[in-house]
Amino acid sequence: MRAAGGEPGGRSAAGSGQALLLGVRHHGPGSARAVRRALDAARPRTVLIEGPPEADALIPLAADEDLRPPVALLAHAVDEPGRSAFWPMAEFSPEWVALRWALEHGVPARFIDLPAAHTLAWRRKPDEDTAPEDTQPGGTGPGGTAPGARPPGDDLRVDPLAALADAAGYDDPERWWEDVVEHRGAGRRDPLAPFAAIEEAMTALRDGHGAAGTERDRVREAYMRLQLRAALKEFGDGSVAVVCGAWHVPALRRTTALTADRALVRGLPKIKTDLTWVPWTHRRLARAGGYGAGIDSPGWYAHLFAAPDRPVERWLTKVAGLLRDEDRVVSPAHVIEAVRLAETLAALRGRPLPGLGETTDAVRAVLCEGSDVPLALIEDRLVVGDVMGEVPATAPAVPLQRDLDRRRRRLRLTPEAAERELELDLRKETDAERSRLLHRLRLLRVDWGEPVVSRGSTGTFRETWRLRWQPELSVRVAEAGVWGTTVPAAATARVEADAVAARGLAEATALAERCLPAGLPDALPTVMRVIAERAALDTDVGHLARALPALVRSLRYGDVRGTGTGALADVAVGLAERIFVGLPPACAALDADAAEEMRGHVDAVHGAVGLLEEEAGAERAPLHSRLRDRWRDVLRLLSARGGVAGVVRGRAVRLLLDDGELAADEAARLMGLALSPGTPPADAAAWIEGFVGGGAGGGLLLVHDERLLGLVDGWLSGVSAEAFTDVLPLLRRTFSAYEAGVRRTLGELVRRGPGERGTVVRAGAGTAGFADEIDAGRADAVLPVVRLLLGPDGTRRGDDHPAGVRT
Repeated sequence: MRAAGGEPGGRSAAGSGQALLLGVRHHGPGSARAVRRALDAARPRTVLIEGPPEADALIPLAADEDLRPPVALLAHAVDEPGRSAFWPMAEFSPEWVALRWALEHGVPARFIDLPAAHTLAWRRKPDEDTAPEDTQPGGTGPGGTAPGARPPGDDLRVDPLAALADAAGYDDPERWWEDVVEHRGAGRRDPLAPFAAIEEAMTALRDGHGAAGTERDRVREAYMRLQLRAALKEFGDGSVAVVCGAWHVPALRRTTALTADRALVRGLPKIKTDLTWVPWTHRRLARAGGYGAGIDSPGWYAHLFAAPDRPVERWLTKVAGLLRDEDRVVSPAHVIEAVRLAETLAALRGRPLPGLGETTDAVRAVLCEGSDVPLALIEDRLVVGDVMGEVPATAPAVPLQRDLDRRRRRLRLTPEAAERELELDLRKETDAERSRLLHRLRLLRVDWGEPVVSRGSTGTFRETWRLRWQPELSVRVAEAGVWGTTVPAAATARVEADAVAARGLAEATALAERCLPAGLPDALPTVMRVIAERAALDTDVGHLARALPALVRSLRYGDVRGTGTGALADVAVGLAERIFVGLPPACAALDADAAEEMRGHVDAVHGAVGLLEEEAGAERAPLHSRLRDRWRDVLRLLSARGGVAGVVRGRAVRLLLDDGELAADEAARLMGLALSPGTPPADAAAWIEGFVGGGAGGGLLLVHDERLLGLVDGWLSGVSAEAFTDVLPLLRRTFSAYEAGVRRTLGELVRRGPGERGTVVRAGAGTAGFADEIDAGRADAVLPVVRLLLGPDGTRRGDDHPAGVRT
């Protein structure tokens, strides 16, 4: 085996000797193909690869058929799992190709980069500000960046790819790399020639720019030289191949003293680490995902690596298939014309073969008819892609990860990189278990799924989740492992700790609301104790009002899922009683912002009290009915009490009117008082906003009740010009929340004036609109549709409750 670069037959003091140094671009398919040819030609006795040496024990797993790239080596601190680093590898990564070659040929492979124990400890240095992506090896150019952050004051490293592209007259480094590597079939005659050329270029680049690299680079390269010396001593000259970032090759070839290298690595900080393989995705290989060594088009590079021939034709066929799946008209003739256009563009631009730029331009012009909308889909699904790797069950993992894997396999929940929606029917045991698992993971900060609004039924037996597995979630699982060895135990411990640490009542009640759907009965006593303690000490009515709705929603979900919530109901009742006592005085002497916030609290409590009565069982029904009566008394007090903010008084009147507890004549009388000449215009406008604002159907109320509309119209007509300017923003906010049709109808009613409003023309129609009495014939016409929606048994289709109970 002969070396690439270096002095012929020479052996440097660094110990590289006749080692075969294969400088690569991380995640470069051209580099990967060239590495395979070079290894086939040289047949080394050992292969050294840039990566953490602690992962040597994981190398045999790469031979497992169940380990499918893209994957990554994950290293994390044992005592602080959130301190972690990834070393991603795709099928087209040179490091993966080297690993597979060594395993297939029975040749020992070793990782020779700085140990992860030092890399993660280095990130603890207080003068560093490091993002997780900084720990991922590789860079935008052939050499990549070192794991970890660059300490302040370190000299910067140039971008090798950009510098070489600029020297060649290219303004796009990616296009230059494609032309000189990906499209040239490098190394077909001499498999080692490309690496000799790359080493020469990197040497000139480092010498010319005076770039010795960062401090981290120098330490890493010293460590790699030490490992290379040891391998040469063990296997002999001509028997060692090294696969590393091209940037590091000149440093490994450089003459250095053994003592100098040892001095550089002596005394480095160190922490205990664990390593394993984890699934990775093409999307996380993309530079747009924040990965420092990312590439712009991992899906395209995977295609170039896998295509046996005619890559452009095969790629455009994939594009056509995707567009046809999206119901776009694409024929074989379109593909043929797109291939011709891509080849023509490449010839005009002086490129050896069409690259991604030419194929994209051809796709836009021919297959997408000039539109960027389908092109965005192609870039997302194919150019980047949602390919996700797989890891065998035999890979090392924390106990919590193993328990999670067992549960998801039993529930047939497969992690996928692509986003998808999962509809659950909680009456089915499997779906109920899936729901509990996803809720428990969210409590552990492992956000595999996110609950979203269901498109169909709004019944409480339905749940919709948006699922997407991100590689970082493996770190979250490792972090959550400190709470327990199983998902239920870990979630219970985490909830109890979060409850004790809750800063306020609303935070504790929100935790209870999340705890019940997760099915964690063992955590409830702690949560309820904390809620009771916080409620007893909290005298702020706003805090109590924010907490009550979450408690009541928890009761509803607990009843649906068969969870015992008696203690929760008692706390909710006690909380409601305290709100009833404290709300009236809390609504006095409020400024505009505080009054608006209090209006929101009144709405929330009103809904919670109604739901609390609705959810009451037979034994609690009398108690909750009394609560409803107490609440109505509070609303009556608010509606007539002097000093209460106008927006709150108006809302109280509206809620009583909607509940049938206030006659329309009485509501009109109260509005007349609120809009009387003695009321300041700003207070009157606030009352109107409380009564007909907030998106609660107030516009339709004015449309159907001529007396109320006349009162508003008369008051507004009598407001002085100076006061009108002050109240206009408030009124505009109130009426702008109405639908366009409602606003048009109100305008027409006002234009016609008193006495003529009964014959108003509806917006967008040419017939008479509203009359004093209901048109029975028109009302009967909708009955067949209503019966169809409700079904023969009076239950809404797709819902789980009798019509009218929950809508």
